[in-house]
Amino acid sequence: MVDHKNPPASAPLQYSHRQLRAALSFDLRANWGVNMCQSCGFPHTSHAPKLARRAFIASAVASGLLLPASALAKGRKKTASRTEAKAAEPPKPQNVLTPDEALARLIEGNARYQKGLARRHDFVAEREALVSGQNPYAAILSCADSRIAPEYAFDSSRGDLFVCRVAGNFVNPENIASFEYAVNVLKTPLLLVLGHESCGAVQAAISSIADKTTLPGHLPYLVTALTPAVKTAAGSPGDELENATKENVRLGVQALKTATPLLSAAVNDKRLRVVGGIYRLASGQVEIIA
Repeated sequence: MVDHKNPPASAPLQYSHRQLRAALSFDLRANWGVNMCQSCGFPHTSHAPKLARRAFIASAVASGLLLPASALAKGRKKTASRTEAKAAEPPKPQNVLTPDEALARLIEGNARYQKGLARRHDFVAEREALVSGQNPYAAILSCADSRIAPEYAFDSSRGDLFVCRVAGNFVNPENIASFEYAVNVLKTPLLLVLGHESCGAVQAAISSIADKTTLPGHLPYLVTALTPAVKTAAGSPGDELENATKENVRLGVQALKTATPLLSAAVNDKRLRVVGGIYRLASGQVEIIA
């Protein structure tokens, strides 16, 4: 039998915090007339009745402080939808055109260029719009001649034209691959082969063939590429250089139209139109010839 009045030193009494708080509260109230809070243990302290959890949540929802889970989920869904829609929108929506609309836009831009009435371009806003990607409305195969600048000639902004340039503006596997990317990936609806007056590359090919001379360095590669146009135009009435330049453009248009499998399929599906033009140095006019 354990003597609770005189417990051994090795077995101290164990009391809970609740028991100690009740004993202290009784002592303060009995001897000192002081009331102590049974919740926090501080004298002269009292708390308002606790608000039931369900009542608190209902009140918060009613006041707009909390939203039901269904409303939160609906809000998240709307936010996700807006984000997806923004991601799906092309960088320049105004460039989403049909092939005919794209050609009309090129011609309108060239008309402004001829008159010297270029539009004002906000380069800062354009940079921001194109960070996420590009969707040019036209692709251009142009000569590398420094006098021919398609972006200027068609009064266009950055992100509008997908341009490949090579002296003599002839078709080769490299620019075919580039245009396949523009058409199939970037959804470009128009392809223009752009020649120009007084083309040095075409003139060099004419002279090399006529004189049976071999040009230095890699220039014979240009001659080889331009030979079909020069020979086809030979003997035609009119200026030999002008005729060969136009023929080179026509051959380029035909080569791109029939480039299998991607470009030819896009042409057949009417997703792509391929045209050819000549840039006039004096006026800046681009004359569509094919």
